[in-house]
Amino acid sequence: MLYRGFPSKLHHEVPPWVETGALFHIRIAIDREKEHSPLMAASLGQALLESARFYEAKLRWHITLFLLMSDHLHALLSFARDESMSSVVGDWKHFQTRKHGIIWQTGDFDHRLRDDERGEQLSAKMNYIRQNPVCAGLCARAEDWPWIIERSA
Repeated sequence: MLYRGFPSKLHHEVPPWVETGALFHIRIAIDREKEHSPLMAASLGQALLESARFYEAKLRWHITLFLLMSDHLHALLSFARDESMSSVVGDWKHFQTRKHGIIWQTGDFDHRLRDDERGEQLSAKMNYIRQNPVCAGLCARAEDWPWIIERSA
């Protein structure tokens, strides 16, 4: 299907030249036109984090950082070579819709971090994500935010 001359859904298959274990910054938002509980509401937030850990245990993705905000989440994830990033994220979103009634915004933001974005730039991106709750006035210090999974990069 085309939209303004472009495919309505871009292909997000990992090209063969992308190194194994490539890290992606993914931002997934709820549909803000629908009424929702905040993603970090106690039972929902815990269920979303547990589901993210389950996907990691099943080797669907590897979590470097996964942070919930009220109406979106940020994740730094790696995917297996034989897994399509868009399929894995789509499966996870679909499950959350069925299980918790979350209505997600169509699509999501994703950006593959190149090799030259590791090191200082990766630290800066991780700090930016960690500071989201502080900037939103939800906590005083990033270390106080409970709705996060963080692993070493």
